[in-house]
Amino acid sequence: MTTIEEKQRALDKRYLRMARIWAENSYCERRKVGALIVKDKSIISDGYNGTPVGFENVCEDEDGLTKRYVLHAEANAITKLASSTNNSSGATVYVTDAPCIECAKLIIQSHIVRVVYSLEYRLAEGIELLRRAGITVDYIPLEEGE
Repeated sequence: MTTIEEKQRALDKRYLRMARIWAENSYCERRKVGALIVKDKSIISDGYNGTPVGFENVCEDEDGLTKRYVLHAEANAITKLASSTNNSSGATVYVTDAPCIECAKLIIQSHIVRVVYSLEYRLAEGIELLRRAGITVDYIPLEEGE
């Protein structure tokens, strides 16, 4: 790895750690996911999985299943941009978990050019769709304590 690649890898891990910390804001019990959208080395948006604005902060139903209206971290970060003066064209999204297919579609439509994630998801169709769209996808696992 060149020095430039090593610096980028260190920066990628730093943003992934920040996304993991941001995930702690989630009220979801089953899985806490965080996302940061970074453009020109600046965080322009953030998100974590949870219920829409104005809803109770309870993500699971009485059976322990995730409620269908819970927003994913990537969706929260992308929609937050919609009410700002920023845009995600050319940006990178750092997300704790691999994006699902629904979030992959939002990422593609948002003109995000790179996705970096640290945990595999049981379904790979989101990652496959991102790659099919020409988006750079990097899996960088974080070690315990990292």
